[in-house]
This record gives sequence, C-alpha cells and structure tokens, in this order.
Amino acid sequence: MVCHDNESIKFFYNISRKNISDTWRTKDYVVVSLGLLVSVFVIFTNILVMLAIFMNRRFHYPIYYLLGNLAAADLFAGISYMYLMFHTGPWTIKLSTSQWFIRQGLIDTSLTASVINLMAIALERHQTIFTMQLHSKMSNHRVVLLIIGIWLIAILLGLVPSMGWSCLCNTSVCSNMAPLYSRSYLVFWAVLNLLTFTVMLAVYMRIFVYVLRKNHRMSQHTSQVKQKETVLNLMKTVVMILGCFVVCWTPGLVLLLLDGLCESCDVLTYEKYFLVLAECNSFMNPIIYSYRDKDMRDTFKHILCFPCLGPQQTGEFSGVHFNTVKQEARKTRDADGEQANRGQLVLKETENMLDSSES
Repeated sequence: MVCHDNESIKFFYNISRKNISDTWRTKDYVVVSLGLLVSVFVIFTNILVMLAIFMNRRFHYPIYYLLGNLAAADLFAGISYMYLMFHTGPWTIKLSTSQWFIRQGLIDTSLTASVINLMAIALERHQTIFTMQLHSKMSNHRVVLLIIGIWLIAILLGLVPSMGWSCLCNTSVCSNMAPLYSRSYLVFWAVLNLLTFTVMLAVYMRIFVYVLRKNHRMSQHTSQVKQKETVLNLMKTVVMILGCFVVCWTPGLVLLLLDGLCESCDVLTYEKYFLVLAECNSFMNPIIYSYRDKDMRDTFKHILCFPCLGPQQTGEFSGVHFNTVKQEARKTRDADGEQANRGQLVLKETENMLDSSES
C-alpha cells in the first residue's frame, strides 16, 4: 500500500473530480467576503451571549452554563469559518495536507461540540422537568467536568481523520466533498450525528407529553403557576434552539451520507449552499435568546449600552433586573403573605363593625 502524504492538495482534488481554481474569480471574492462578514457576526453575537450569562446572576445555573457552552461552540465555529475563508478558493491549492486537515478538523470539532452539548441540555431538561423544577441540582463542579468532557470528545472526533481515518493511503475511497477524507468516515460521522438528533427529538417528545399531562393537575397557586410558566418558556427556547440546529445541519449531514454511500451522486452542486445554511445556525441562537428570553434581552441591552450610559445608570438597571430566581421566589412569597395579612385585617375589621352594630 502506497501512501501519498507528500502529494499536493491538487492531486487529491483531481482524483475526487472537485474543481480547484488557482486564480481569483468574482465568485471567490463574493464567497470569501460574505463568509468573513458572517463569521464576524457569529463571533460578536456569541461573545455577547457568553458575557450575558457571566454577568447576570439569574443565569448562574446548570442549564445556562450549558447554553453558554453552546455559545462557546458557536463562537469556535465562527473562528473556524473565518479560518476556512482565509484558506479556501485559490488559497486551497497552496495548503499542505496537514494544513488541510487542520482546516477541516476545526469545522468538525465545532459541530461535534454543538451536538454533544445539545444532548447534554436535553438530558438536563429531562432530569429537571420530570420533577417540575426550574433548575437542576447538579453542582458547579459536575457542570465543569461535563463541559470539559464535551470538548475532549469533540476534539478527539475532529482529530480522527488526521490520525489515520483518511484516504491518504487508499485514494480509491476518497470522498468528493472532502477529498482527503475517507467515504467510510463521512458515513460514520453523518450517521452518528443523525442518530444523536433522533435521540434528542425522542427525549423532547417524552418531556412534552409529560408536561402536557402534568399541567392540568397543577393547582392554581400563584407561585406554582409562575414556576410552570417559567419552565415552559425555558423549554420552548431550548426546543427552538434544537429545531434550528436540526434544520440548518440535517441537509448537510444527509449530503455527507450520500457522498459516502453513492459515488455517482452529484453532491458538489449543493455543497456550498448547505455549508452556508450550516454556518447561519451559529448566529441563530443569540437571536432566539433575544426573542424568547426577556432577561437575556435586557442583559444584551445592558452590555451594549454600557459605553453610552456609564456604570452608574447601568448599575441601576442591573439592580432592578439582575435578581436570582431564589430572590424572585422570595418576593412572590412575601407578596402573597402581605396580601393574606391584608385580607385578615379586612375580615377582622368587618367583624368588629358587626359586633359594634349588634351592641
């Protein structure tokens, strides 16, 4: 078996019948410009999410730490896309095989981190919703270990092709979309992610069925209604994030599956469109946060307006809105207690009036 470690990138692209240009065309300028613009937006919006979770004490719970880690994965995706834009088009032909594996490995790592993180969020929601709790009782230490484990697995899967599961030593199995990757690896990677999507959808379906059955049994006490609404709103936000991820990434994964299983299928025609669709997912999550979560939206405004308003005015804003969930629950209980005391006073005064009238 002869390995082609020292061959040029053009050698593998010719085998896969994937065109590679050595001169800049108008199309290349447009693709790179749009890609860099989207990458900058992705990086900015996800840094904003991470800052919001760090600054607002209301978000210091396991579910939000995992959502913050999802933002970190999207931030890493934005950096990976930016690296890709500086190593695509006519620049591709100048890459060594090691540089090409780095370029693809960054993309693979960011997607894997997002998928595993979404699975962790689904399991966390399953654990808390079935007891109708708002937040998991998982300790911060366990959350940190979970996040470290997510990234270790993502990095490992991103390095697998460069560690041997490629077509450098067997060019007959080279894929069309990723000319240095083995088709069997693409099948493995696509099936693994699609199965993960299926498991997550099954988990959320089970949660929704449980919540629907539980809702009509709950009493109409104020604190329980408030907690139920908060749980449902958080669930809707998480499901929207999952749904957006599935819509953006499933077409690309199906295309990878076709590339691995069908040698005659024309997958290169749709490759760039599905890549753009997948890239758009990385800035959709901050938009969903802003749309669904008022606290997150207010925190974004607080961060963005800080240079304009100054620390004093933003500090006042923070004092009003940055209470913890426990503080909000305490305020609700105090309000209920005060209302009950007022009711007792009114009742007592009425009884006194009746006694006076009888006498």
